[in-house]
Amino acid sequence: MPVIAVDAMGGDFAPDAVVKGVARVSLSTNIECVLVGEEGRIQSILDTVSYDPARIAVHHTPDVIGMGESPKEGLRAKPRSSIALGVGMVASGRAEALVSAGNTGACILACAEGFRKIEGVTKTALAAVYPRQTAYPGQDQLALLLDVGATVRCEAIDLVQFAVMGSAYARRVSKIARPRVGLLNIGAEEFKGGPVLVEAHRRLVALAGIEFVGNIEGNDVATGRADVIVCEGLLGNVVLKLVEGIAEVVTGIASNVVAQRRRWQVGMRLLGRDMREITRLTDYARYGGAPLLGFEHVFIKAHGRSSARAIENAVKVAAKAVRDRVAEEIATGVRALR
Repeated sequence: MPVIAVDAMGGDFAPDAVVKGVARVSLSTNIECVLVGEEGRIQSILDTVSYDPARIAVHHTPDVIGMGESPKEGLRAKPRSSIALGVGMVASGRAEALVSAGNTGACILACAEGFRKIEGVTKTALAAVYPRQTAYPGQDQLALLLDVGATVRCEAIDLVQFAVMGSAYARRVSKIARPRVGLLNIGAEEFKGGPVLVEAHRRLVALAGIEFVGNIEGNDVATGRADVIVCEGLLGNVVLKLVEGIAEVVTGIASNVVAQRRRWQVGMRLLGRDMREITRLTDYARYGGAPLLGFEHVFIKAHGRSSARAIENAVKVAAKAVRDRVAEEIATGVRALR
């Protein structure tokens, strides 16, 4: 089984949630983890929970890059921060993947400085899974959206490579034999969206090995039309945050209505099961984290508000990506573009 380095100090609820999540992994799998962070605090948390000491090691570092710190300044001032040392462990071969719920910018920048990009990759992409409707029996309930924040602006070749990388991840991790790929745009017509999107569309239509379904609009994001949706990082991040907020908005409105109108209470009891299903589907903790694709090594960015369960799932996703050789699959796809 792979060794996974975990940034113990990253995230809103670190190190408590991170350490407890790794403890859960040690009891339910044979994945080996290295917790990178302040050893005394890590051990004090481990002492309060059940865990398998044979599967957890601790790598001490006193420095942490805060969630609100400047990524560039933080990495320069704190070369021994938990995220920097975690990247170093993977780059040197002491671990095979890294998981962090910490400062997203610092994570991406540390990976860019410490990892090699896959040969031929122009830009890396942060990819996130999210729940959607299904269009046919057996279709995965989760779709993949990339980029969601690693590359703010893109050229056509970047978007084409994102399609290749997203397809590779969906094939290996989600086990979709031929993922459907859509290009997020302001219209379905091939001439919409400006020169970059028009050129990306032209290249994707001609690209062998990709099941390109054409441009998709915002209303198709939640349908089963595409398994992989490609876009620039700025747009992708907005879409992702909107999806994450759906459950909170729906349940919040429903709770307010029930509190104000007694006659709605009966109806809400009848809809209770459906409301719970909406909450379950939109619960990011179930899905682990977002892979940063395009590097030779695996990095999984967990949500900043990750609970122990979210960290547990993020570690499992990282191990799966290593076992299923996602980076190698991406390298093969990128080589085919030449």
